[in-house]
Amino acid sequence: MLLIAGIIPQADIPLLYGRAARNGSLLSIEGHGIPAGQGTAAMISAALAITEYLHIDPPQVVIAGDIGRGDGSRMIYQYLIKHLTEISPHVLALHYWMPDLELMQQLYQQVRQLDPRPILIADAASMYAAKAVGLAPNFDVFTPDLSEIAFLADAEAIHPAYIDKHLFASCDHTSIPELIAAAYKNHGAAKFLLVKGRFDFIADKNGILSSVQGPDIPELECIGGTGDTITGMCAALISSGLDIETALSFSAQANRQAAAFAPTTPATRIEEIIARLPEVLRNMQSI
Repeated sequence: MLLIAGIIPQADIPLLYGRAARNGSLLSIEGHGIPAGQGTAAMISAALAITEYLHIDPPQVVIAGDIGRGDGSRMIYQYLIKHLTEISPHVLALHYWMPDLELMQQLYQQVRQLDPRPILIADAASMYAAKAVGLAPNFDVFTPDLSEIAFLADAEAIHPAYIDKHLFASCDHTSIPELIAAAYKNHGAAKFLLVKGRFDFIADKNGILSSVQGPDIPELECIGGTGDTITGMCAALISSGLDIETALSFSAQANRQAAAFAPTTPATRIEEIIARLPEVLRNMQSI
């Protein structure tokens, strides 16, 4: 079972735990309609596209509203710490929330109690928290973008805002192999990395395993949420039993194909990209 956790940038959403479903253009969680492009909802929507295509159980989710005060984030942490043992997911994918280093440590202690231990995936601020408390090597997948891989490579930084200026200045796609190597050397990387950007790179401690370089849709970089969709798809594919490296490569390729499937501009909404995924999946090589 896939469990996705993260906040929605909307103040009036309570803590919700339940199965993700579609209700028209909205996500439906425990009867609450959530816009598909808001924060973690984009990741959930992409995961749901995969589970529907494969005819497997949809993701379970833990979400709460949080507009920067941290209240919803703490509720999610605390819910997971209290209930993770009974939920016992096969894959646990963590997304946006306000980083809380103490609560992240407590959550990982609960993960350690599970047998079998879930596959751990982190993106965005949950990745920051995992790296900041020294847990990065215990995660199975991180999905950083270009600035975030520079953060993972920095042995001292506890947040991307504090990246060493040398790393930040040299941060472009040509420096990715060097940054990946530094991230592993400094214990800032998960077992697998999918570095998202102009080119997408899949790597492990031995270096780059593969890359996805086309179709090249520069407009995709301007659309908020397109990295979240990759993480959601790979979480669902891994939950289905696909090996991690293949799941990462397929997700990066599907994301690009969705952008190429119809005219895409910087004004295209992430919901439009997600809506293309079912047809894209049918046209791609069988999973």
